[in-house]
Amino acid sequence: MGFAMLGVFVGLLLEVSTYRAHAVTRTWKRQGLDLMEFSEPGIFNYSTLLLIEERDALYVGAREAIFELSKKNVAVRHKKAQWAVAEAEVTMCFMKGKSKEKDCLNYIRVLQVLDNERLYVCGTHAFQPQCDYLSLSDFTLAGRAEDGRGKCSFDPSQSFTTVMVDGELYSGTAYDFLGSNRIISRYSPSQPLLKTEHSTSWLNDPSFVFADVIREGENTADGEDDKIYFFFTEESVEYEFFGKVVLIPRVARVCKGDLGGQRTLQKKWTSFLKAKLVCSEPESNLVFNVVRDVFVLSAEDPKETVVYAVFTSQWCNEGLSAVCAYNIKNIEDVFSKGKYMKRIYVDRNEKWMRDNSITPTPRPGACINNHMRQQSISSSLHLPDKTLQFVKDHPLLEDPVLPIGSRPRFITKEVNYTQIVVERVRALDKKIYDVMFTGTEKGVLHKSVMFEGEAYVVEEFQLLKTPEPIKNLLLSSQTRSLYAGSDSGVVQSPTAFCHKYPSCKECVLARDPYCAWDPQTPACVNIFSTPSERYGRLIQRLNGDADSCPLGATGHRDKTPSIFCLLIVLASPFL
Repeated sequence: MGFAMLGVFVGLLLEVSTYRAHAVTRTWKRQGLDLMEFSEPGIFNYSTLLLIEERDALYVGAREAIFELSKKNVAVRHKKAQWAVAEAEVTMCFMKGKSKEKDCLNYIRVLQVLDNERLYVCGTHAFQPQCDYLSLSDFTLAGRAEDGRGKCSFDPSQSFTTVMVDGELYSGTAYDFLGSNRIISRYSPSQPLLKTEHSTSWLNDPSFVFADVIREGENTADGEDDKIYFFFTEESVEYEFFGKVVLIPRVARVCKGDLGGQRTLQKKWTSFLKAKLVCSEPESNLVFNVVRDVFVLSAEDPKETVVYAVFTSQWCNEGLSAVCAYNIKNIEDVFSKGKYMKRIYVDRNEKWMRDNSITPTPRPGACINNHMRQQSISSSLHLPDKTLQFVKDHPLLEDPVLPIGSRPRFITKEVNYTQIVVERVRALDKKIYDVMFTGTEKGVLHKSVMFEGEAYVVEEFQLLKTPEPIKNLLLSSQTRSLYAGSDSGVVQSPTAFCHKYPSCKECVLARDPYCAWDPQTPACVNIFSTPSERYGRLIQRLNGDADSCPLGATGHRDKTPSIFCLLIVLASPFL
């Protein structure tokens, strides 16, 4: 196993000549795009975004300010609330060695819907995180500050994640000032704090990026609980590389109804398990081991949900990124059927290997289901100590989570992706296509489409004014808009720029499922802004076949493609 791993890691350090950067065939100039922007003088770090479709509002958490913006046009500010830090707290933060101008302010990092009338808001608050309640009617804070430890990061630059599920806040963040104790926890108004065990086998210096709930649905045959998934990168405990730190992308899972154990694992997760996320290109030994962002593409049937993630490499940090997709069923199968790993010591060195012992019953880490209830186990408080002790010592699963197709959707060179959102679009051919929007560390947005198992770029443009990281990216299917948050402001963009294609050929060769050519106008139009009764006359070919375009004035189609079209044909497929 050691030699096999060595071969993989050595492959990471080599220049892979078989790869070329995928060509982006349509690069729009920012000045000609329909972008809307928001920022205010003296306010920075617009990185926390919350979209509430039914209120037609985008909520933005910035440095010492919270905004309500129009969903239709973010340049329109409806409301503003300020939340600054008292001078005494700033002084205390400064005395602990932090910067007055940078660290000792209040960065709003948590915006979550609590109910129809309030948001739950948390800020770093000069390295003493606090949380409060924001009224949506008058947009004022309740003034009932709560301790934000474990809910919000201390450090404004530290990665963390939260998700609100039925009034309970699930968080992955640091629990102390130094940021050394990082936990996955749940804060509930009706239950005690539940968190991970303080052990490197549970969490080993993780960087959290995303969390979300996956509902089981009302008609599940086994009556199993809803599950909350956390995605992060941490230092590996199972691999070694000549004494170097090896980072591993993970997905962890806890059960919504977990109450902790009665004796073993009191006030600790009894359902916490984690597994390795694989995103690699086998032919070239390229391994992407740092997960940067995750998007859950929901489906009517929860079992058909797809998880998209963007990755970079710990070693190839000069600019290689990949997008991998995972079926939620495959993830669940790893947690429900995977083999556990155990820790052993050889010559005082810690090693991890598969545990081949008999697994206790009920299965350690499993959510309560109908079969357990028939055995009088109606909650985690009734689980036997043998099961709890096993999961306490064996939180790591050996089986990895493999991507769909066992390979990335696509790989990019000289690009570092930071964010991803995905929309499922029904084109005129009645087929469904996954459209991926990926933001980069230089403020650029890529739009890519999956077609017959291949990914290709539709367009690229500079979304932000300056080459800075896109720190948050949201998508509204109602307004067909993207919302990007960065240090300098918020930008809104349409999901398609169909009007930018001046001819039928260029419109069809764009292979954009949002766009089609209308011969009567004549113009390239967005099909979602076009009445359905006109669909029959529209021309759209996702395979890029432009022969269906109208004849020229001479009665013959122009067989001489423009340089623009030729570049599209040559460069549109992804690797």
